[in-house]
Amino acid sequence: VANTFGEARTMKISPLLALLLLTASPLAAAPAANPVAAAVAAPDRPADQVELDAGRKPVEVLTFFGLKPGDRVLDVMAGGGYYTEIMARAVGPKGYVMALEPPQFVKTDKAKAAWDALIERDKNVGLMLMSPQNVALAPDSYDFVLMHLVYHDAYWESAKYDFKRMDPATFLKVVFSATKPGGIVGVVDHVGQPADDTRATVDKLHRMDPAVIKADFLAAGFVFEGESAVLANPADDHKTLVFDPAIRGKTDRVVYKFRRPKG
Repeated sequence: VANTFGEARTMKISPLLALLLLTASPLAAAPAANPVAAAVAAPDRPADQVELDAGRKPVEVLTFFGLKPGDRVLDVMAGGGYYTEIMARAVGPKGYVMALEPPQFVKTDKAKAAWDALIERDKNVGLMLMSPQNVALAPDSYDFVLMHLVYHDAYWESAKYDFKRMDPATFLKVVFSATKPGGIVGVVDHVGQPADDTRATVDKLHRMDPAVIKADFLAAGFVFEGESAVLANPADDHKTLVFDPAIRGKTDRVVYKFRRPKG
Protein backbone atom coordinates (compact mmCIF):
# COMPACT_ATOMS: atom_id res chain seq x y z
CA VAL A 1 0.00 0.00 0.00
CA ALA A 2 1.39 3.50 -0.77
CA ASN A 3 1.40 6.26 1.90
CA THR A 4 0.87 9.97 1.18
CA PHE A 5 4.54 10.37 0.30
CA GLY A 6 4.42 7.58 -2.30
CA GLU A 7 6.53 5.20 -0.18
CA ALA A 8 5.70 1.49 -0.37
CA ARG A 9 4.51 0.15 2.94
CA THR A 10 3.73 -3.48 3.82
CA MET A 11 0.44 -4.32 5.52
CA LYS A 12 0.29 -7.43 7.69
CA ILE A 13 -3.03 -9.31 7.58
CA SER A 14 -3.99 -11.68 10.37
CA PRO A 15 -5.15 -15.20 9.43
CA LEU A 16 -8.67 -14.39 10.66
CA LEU A 17 -8.90 -11.24 8.53
CA ALA A 18 -7.62 -13.12 5.51
CA LEU A 19 -10.35 -15.73 5.96
CA LEU A 20 -13.02 -13.05 6.27
CA LEU A 21 -11.81 -11.31 3.13
CA LEU A 22 -11.77 -14.55 1.17
CA THR A 23 -15.26 -15.64 2.19
CA ALA A 24 -16.63 -12.17 1.49
CA SER A 25 -15.23 -12.03 -2.03
CA PRO A 26 -17.71 -12.34 -4.93
CA LEU A 27 -15.74 -15.26 -6.35
CA ALA A 28 -15.96 -17.28 -3.17
CA ALA A 29 -19.63 -16.43 -2.68
CA ALA A 30 -20.71 -17.33 -6.21
CA PRO A 31 -23.18 -20.24 -6.27
CA ALA A 32 -22.31 -23.46 -8.04
CA ALA A 33 -23.43 -23.54 -11.68
CA ASN A 34 -26.68 -25.36 -12.39
CA PRO A 35 -25.66 -28.48 -14.38
CA VAL A 36 -29.04 -28.53 -16.14
CA ALA A 37 -28.61 -24.94 -17.29
CA ALA A 38 -25.13 -25.77 -18.54
CA ALA A 39 -26.48 -28.78 -20.44
CA VAL A 40 -29.22 -26.73 -22.10
CA ALA A 41 -26.72 -24.02 -23.07
CA ALA A 42 -24.33 -26.47 -24.77
CA PRO A 43 -23.53 -25.15 -28.28
CA ASP A 44 -23.63 -28.52 -30.04
CA ARG A 45 -27.26 -29.41 -29.37
CA PRO A 46 -29.29 -29.90 -32.59
CA ALA A 47 -31.03 -26.71 -33.70
CA ASP A 48 -34.45 -28.36 -33.90
CA GLN A 49 -34.11 -29.40 -30.25
CA VAL A 50 -33.01 -25.97 -29.11
CA GLU A 51 -36.12 -24.47 -30.72
CA LEU A 52 -38.24 -26.45 -28.25
CA ASP A 53 -36.60 -24.99 -25.15
CA ALA A 54 -38.81 -21.89 -24.91
CA GLY A 55 -41.99 -23.97 -24.70
CA ARG A 56 -40.62 -26.83 -22.60
CA LYS A 57 -38.51 -24.86 -20.08
CA PRO A 58 -36.18 -27.79 -19.34
CA VAL A 59 -34.03 -25.91 -16.83
CA GLU A 60 -36.99 -25.05 -14.63
CA VAL A 61 -38.61 -28.49 -15.02
CA LEU A 62 -35.55 -30.63 -14.26
CA THR A 63 -34.42 -28.33 -11.46
CA PHE A 64 -37.84 -28.71 -9.85
CA PHE A 65 -37.62 -32.49 -10.16
CA GLY A 66 -34.19 -32.44 -8.53
CA LEU A 67 -32.09 -34.13 -11.20
CA LYS A 68 -28.48 -34.18 -10.03
CA PRO A 69 -25.01 -35.21 -11.21
CA GLY A 70 -24.37 -38.93 -10.91
CA ASP A 71 -28.03 -39.94 -11.26
CA ARG A 72 -28.94 -43.04 -13.24
CA VAL A 73 -31.96 -42.06 -15.32
CA LEU A 74 -34.73 -43.74 -17.31
CA ASP A 75 -36.31 -41.58 -20.03
CA VAL A 76 -39.63 -43.29 -20.79
CA MET A 77 -40.71 -43.14 -24.45
CA ALA A 78 -37.98 -40.65 -25.17
CA GLY A 79 -39.12 -39.62 -28.65
CA GLY A 80 -36.30 -37.87 -30.48
CA GLY A 81 -34.10 -37.77 -27.38
CA TYR A 82 -34.73 -34.13 -26.48
CA TYR A 83 -34.61 -34.73 -22.72
CA THR A 84 -32.28 -37.72 -23.03
CA GLU A 85 -29.41 -35.51 -24.19
CA ILE A 86 -30.04 -32.71 -21.71
CA MET A 87 -30.21 -35.15 -18.80
CA ALA A 88 -27.13 -37.08 -19.95
CA ARG A 89 -25.07 -33.91 -19.84
CA ALA A 90 -26.59 -32.77 -16.56
CA VAL A 91 -25.86 -36.05 -14.73
CA GLY A 92 -22.31 -36.06 -16.08
CA PRO A 93 -19.87 -38.91 -16.70
CA LYS A 94 -20.69 -40.59 -13.40
CA GLY A 95 -24.38 -40.70 -14.35
CA TYR A 96 -26.24 -42.54 -17.08
CA VAL A 97 -29.43 -42.15 -19.12
CA MET A 98 -31.33 -45.09 -20.61
CA ALA A 99 -33.85 -44.02 -23.25
CA LEU A 100 -36.82 -46.37 -23.61
CA GLU A 101 -38.50 -46.17 -26.99
CA PRO A 102 -40.91 -48.48 -28.84
CA PRO A 103 -38.98 -50.07 -31.73
CA GLN A 104 -41.58 -49.08 -34.34
CA PHE A 105 -40.81 -45.42 -33.61
CA VAL A 106 -37.11 -45.82 -34.40
CA LYS A 107 -37.33 -47.67 -37.69
CA THR A 108 -36.75 -44.92 -40.25
CA ASP A 109 -33.25 -44.08 -41.43
CA LYS A 110 -33.69 -40.54 -40.13
CA ALA A 111 -34.65 -41.69 -36.63
CA LYS A 112 -31.82 -44.22 -36.51
CA ALA A 113 -29.29 -41.63 -37.65
CA ALA A 114 -30.50 -39.12 -35.04
CA TRP A 115 -30.11 -41.62 -32.22
CA ASP A 116 -26.73 -42.79 -33.49
CA ALA A 117 -25.53 -39.19 -33.55
CA LEU A 118 -26.86 -38.52 -30.04
CA ILE A 119 -25.14 -41.58 -28.61
CA GLU A 120 -21.94 -40.58 -30.38
CA ARG A 121 -22.10 -37.13 -28.74
CA ASP A 122 -23.05 -38.45 -25.32
CA LYS A 123 -21.28 -41.64 -24.29
CA ASN A 124 -23.41 -42.07 -21.15
CA VAL A 125 -26.61 -42.72 -23.14
CA GLY A 126 -28.17 -46.07 -23.98
CA LEU A 127 -31.21 -46.84 -26.14
CA MET A 128 -33.59 -49.61 -25.11
CA LEU A 129 -35.91 -50.56 -27.97
CA MET A 130 -38.79 -52.22 -26.18
CA SER A 131 -42.56 -51.82 -26.14
CA PRO A 132 -43.78 -50.29 -22.86
CA GLN A 133 -46.62 -52.80 -22.83
CA ASN A 134 -44.19 -55.59 -21.91
CA VAL A 135 -41.09 -53.73 -20.78
CA ALA A 136 -38.79 -55.53 -18.35
CA LEU A 137 -36.66 -53.40 -16.05
CA ALA A 138 -34.22 -54.54 -13.39
CA PRO A 139 -35.33 -53.69 -9.83
CA ASP A 140 -33.85 -50.67 -8.04
CA SER A 141 -32.01 -49.46 -11.15
CA TYR A 142 -32.84 -45.76 -11.48
CA ASP A 143 -32.48 -42.67 -9.30
CA PHE A 144 -34.72 -40.68 -11.60
CA VAL A 145 -37.44 -41.56 -14.13
CA LEU A 146 -38.89 -39.04 -16.56
CA MET A 147 -42.23 -39.30 -18.33
CA HIS A 148 -42.44 -36.23 -20.52
CA LEU A 149 -45.80 -35.94 -22.33
CA VAL A 150 -46.15 -39.72 -22.44
CA TYR A 151 -47.99 -41.03 -19.39
CA HIS A 152 -51.32 -40.51 -21.17
CA ASP A 153 -50.11 -43.13 -23.67
CA ALA A 154 -50.68 -45.73 -20.98
CA TYR A 155 -54.36 -45.19 -21.87
CA TRP A 156 -53.80 -45.01 -25.63
CA GLU A 157 -53.84 -47.67 -28.33
CA SER A 158 -53.38 -47.40 -32.06
CA ALA A 159 -53.48 -49.96 -34.85
CA LYS A 160 -51.93 -47.38 -37.18
CA TYR A 161 -48.84 -47.02 -35.02
CA ASP A 162 -48.86 -50.63 -33.79
CA PHE A 163 -49.23 -49.38 -30.22
CA LYS A 164 -51.13 -52.00 -28.28
CA ARG A 165 -53.43 -51.44 -25.35
CA MET A 166 -51.65 -51.08 -22.01
CA ASP A 167 -52.67 -51.63 -18.42
CA PRO A 168 -51.52 -48.51 -16.53
CA ALA A 169 -51.37 -50.28 -13.17
CA THR A 170 -49.14 -53.05 -14.53
CA PHE A 171 -46.87 -50.52 -16.22
CA LEU A 172 -46.49 -48.43 -13.06
CA LYS A 173 -45.78 -51.55 -11.04
CA VAL A 174 -42.74 -52.16 -13.27
CA VAL A 175 -41.65 -48.52 -13.00
CA PHE A 176 -42.04 -48.57 -9.20
CA SER A 177 -39.85 -51.66 -8.94
CA ALA A 178 -37.20 -50.18 -11.25
CA THR A 179 -37.01 -46.92 -9.28
CA LYS A 180 -34.57 -46.97 -6.38
CA PRO A 181 -36.03 -46.42 -2.90
CA GLY A 182 -36.03 -42.65 -2.47
CA GLY A 183 -35.88 -42.17 -6.24
CA ILE A 184 -37.94 -39.64 -8.18
CA VAL A 185 -40.41 -39.98 -11.03
CA GLY A 186 -41.13 -36.73 -12.85
CA VAL A 187 -44.31 -36.50 -14.92
CA VAL A 188 -45.22 -33.77 -17.40
CA ASP A 189 -48.45 -34.15 -19.36
CA HIS A 190 -51.16 -32.30 -21.24
CA VAL A 191 -54.08 -31.30 -19.01
CA GLY A 192 -57.47 -32.69 -19.93
CA GLN A 193 -60.88 -32.19 -18.42
CA PRO A 194 -62.31 -34.71 -15.93
CA ALA A 195 -63.98 -37.49 -17.88
CA ASP A 196 -65.78 -40.74 -17.26
CA ASP A 197 -63.67 -42.46 -19.90
CA THR A 198 -59.98 -41.54 -19.74
CA ARG A 199 -59.15 -43.71 -22.74
CA ALA A 200 -61.69 -41.92 -24.92
CA THR A 201 -60.27 -38.52 -23.96
CA VAL A 202 -56.71 -39.67 -24.63
CA ASP A 203 -57.70 -41.16 -27.98
CA LYS A 204 -59.41 -37.94 -29.05
CA LEU A 205 -57.15 -35.24 -27.61
CA HIS A 206 -53.98 -36.88 -26.14
CA ARG A 207 -54.84 -35.25 -22.82
CA MET A 208 -55.85 -36.56 -19.42
CA ASP A 209 -57.21 -35.36 -16.11
CA PRO A 210 -54.28 -34.66 -13.72
CA ALA A 211 -56.31 -36.22 -10.90
CA VAL A 212 -56.12 -39.56 -12.72
CA ILE A 213 -52.35 -39.29 -13.00
CA LYS A 214 -52.01 -38.60 -9.30
CA ALA A 215 -54.40 -41.38 -8.33
CA ASP A 216 -52.57 -43.91 -10.53
CA PHE A 217 -49.17 -43.12 -9.03
CA LEU A 218 -50.45 -43.15 -5.47
CA ALA A 219 -52.12 -46.51 -6.09
CA ALA A 220 -48.78 -47.83 -7.40
CA GLY A 221 -47.10 -46.94 -4.10
CA PHE A 222 -45.46 -43.61 -4.95
CA VAL A 223 -45.82 -40.58 -2.70
CA PHE A 224 -46.68 -37.16 -4.10
CA GLU A 225 -43.83 -34.67 -3.58
CA GLY A 226 -45.39 -31.61 -5.18
CA GLU A 227 -46.18 -29.83 -8.42
CA SER A 228 -44.93 -26.86 -10.40
CA ALA A 229 -46.94 -24.34 -12.41
CA VAL A 230 -44.01 -23.57 -14.70
CA LEU A 231 -45.83 -25.00 -17.75
CA ALA A 232 -49.33 -23.86 -16.85
CA ASN A 233 -51.33 -22.03 -19.53
CA PRO A 234 -54.69 -20.63 -18.37
CA ALA A 235 -55.55 -19.76 -21.98
CA ASP A 236 -55.72 -23.44 -22.95
CA ASP A 237 -59.36 -24.59 -22.99
CA HIS A 238 -58.38 -28.28 -22.52
CA LYS A 239 -60.69 -29.20 -25.43
CA THR A 240 -58.26 -28.95 -28.34
CA LEU A 241 -56.14 -31.75 -29.78
CA VAL A 242 -52.58 -31.18 -28.58
CA PHE A 243 -51.26 -31.44 -32.16
CA ASP A 244 -53.48 -28.63 -33.40
CA PRO A 245 -51.18 -25.80 -34.60
CA ALA A 246 -53.21 -23.34 -32.54
CA ILE A 247 -52.05 -24.93 -29.27
CA ARG A 248 -49.16 -27.25 -30.09
CA GLY A 249 -46.20 -26.54 -27.84
CA LYS A 250 -48.33 -24.24 -25.69
CA THR A 251 -50.73 -26.63 -23.95
CA ASP A 252 -51.54 -26.33 -20.29
CA ARG A 253 -49.26 -28.97 -18.77
CA VAL A 254 -49.17 -30.51 -15.33
CA VAL A 255 -45.74 -31.03 -13.74
CA TYR A 256 -45.88 -33.63 -10.95
CA LYS A 257 -43.06 -34.97 -8.78
CA PHE A 258 -43.42 -38.40 -7.21
CA ARG A 259 -41.04 -40.37 -4.99
CA ARG A 260 -40.68 -44.05 -4.22
CA PRO A 261 -40.64 -44.32 -0.41
CA LYS A 262 -37.45 -45.56 1.21
CA GLY A 263 -39.29 -47.78 3.65
